[in-house]
Amino acid sequence: PFFGAMGCASALIFANLGSAYGSAKAGVGVAQLGLMAPEKIMRAIVPVVMAGILGIYGLIVALLILGDIDSGVSKEGVPQYGAFQGYIHFGAGLTAGMASLAAGLTIGIVGDTSVRAYAR
Repeated sequence: PFFGAMGCASALIFANLGSAYGSAKAGVGVAQLGLMAPEKIMRAIVPVVMAGILGIYGLIVALLILGDIDSGVSKEGVPQYGAFQGYIHFGAGLTAGMASLAAGLTIGIVGDTSVRAYAR
């Protein structure tokens, strides 16, 4: 179950890191927009919402992985949750987490730049 739990944790951690960075970076642009053109703020909040959704994606993947982890043993003494399933869950969690991290970085940078350009 170790690798399955690591997949669960990596999906949650990396997705929320990307979500936090994207929200913070795009939020700086929205704050700048609030100083330059306060009437345009509601249209510019889209990158912040998009970055926030990445954390929810990580939570969903982590819960799906966690639901499949089984630490039980069959009557013959064979573990119900083998190494293969652990590696699969680790790979799935790492993939979802890193994809959300990269998307959060991208949303943050592009969102900040586009919101600042929208202010002009």
